[in-house]
Amino acid sequence: MKIRNSALAGIALAATAALGLTACGGSTSPAATVSPSGTDAKVSGEITVYNAQHESLTKEWIDAFTAETGVKVTMRQGSDTELSNQIVQEGAASPADVFLTENSPAMAQVENAGLFADVDKATVDQVPAEFRPSTNKWTGIAARSTVLVYDKAKLTEDKLPKSMLDLAKPEWKGKWAASPSGADFQAIVAALLELKGEAATQEWLTGMKENFKAYKGNSTAMKAVNAGEVDAALIYHYYYYGDQAKTGENSKNVTPYYFKNQDPGAFLSISGGGVLKSAKNAAAGQAFLKFITGKKGQEVLKNGTSFEYAIASDVAANDKLVPVKELQAPTVDPAKLNSKTVTEMMTKAGLL
Repeated sequence: MKIRNSALAGIALAATAALGLTACGGSTSPAATVSPSGTDAKVSGEITVYNAQHESLTKEWIDAFTAETGVKVTMRQGSDTELSNQIVQEGAASPADVFLTENSPAMAQVENAGLFADVDKATVDQVPAEFRPSTNKWTGIAARSTVLVYDKAKLTEDKLPKSMLDLAKPEWKGKWAASPSGADFQAIVAALLELKGEAATQEWLTGMKENFKAYKGNSTAMKAVNAGEVDAALIYHYYYYGDQAKTGENSKNVTPYYFKNQDPGAFLSISGGGVLKSAKNAAAGQAFLKFITGKKGQEVLKNGTSFEYAIASDVAANDKLVPVKELQAPTVDPAKLNSKTVTEMMTKAGLL
């Protein structure tokens, strides 16, 4: 009898331990091993990444991660808005384990739908607070700075606007360009909304409609400045540096201007990464997020040709870029960037 009781006790203890491991691993695939702290000890299997970041950049991350862990990664490419809408539509049935974006509003959309798991603490600890949402439902993985690229032959720096808000003034009519239909520009407007409120943002958008010239894509807007079609364009910094690193043919006549002084035009847009609650291999998804925000992942940004800012694990930005601290960017919680309200306001202003 004593032997039978001991055996039953052993079975119960083993079952309890198994349940504890399952709780730690969440929706982890059976092939993945997770440490008691919830961080990755050893991962295997495969994951699917919905990628709205630059395909070449994410492929570098994937190749390095797979080489280190053996985890196979399938990438589905799309735009910020396209993929965030798809994830919300798919809900718990989404095949995605991880979602990466260029800008924060798409991440906030998925977060607001309650579809992200918490980011592992080890990953959160690698990313300074100013580069991730206050909620820690996802994290920053890279960043890009708002700049005004301008024609050096037409404008001198003393003639440039002191604030992005000045672009709505009559003296800038017909002199500047932007790509309002893109997620990049809409993120800039979302930051303006968070910083200055709805009334000031709607007023600026109305003035923008009167003054600016629309182009499809930031590269196209910069090319227009370079070709003398327009004096300046509001874009992200890396389009200039990326072109300069190649032939420079689309940027030889322009130079970037940084607004600084915590101006809305100094907004630093955070690219995001998160693991879905419905992930089939959550452990490997969390490991991937930890890898790209870790030293090796951030060095891909520092040493590569994306010219986006490294923001985590104390890795400095690419040497060609203005250091992050010198950008004097305004403080914006990326979890609060509202893409729905922004598109409604831009539509009201006749920009979409």
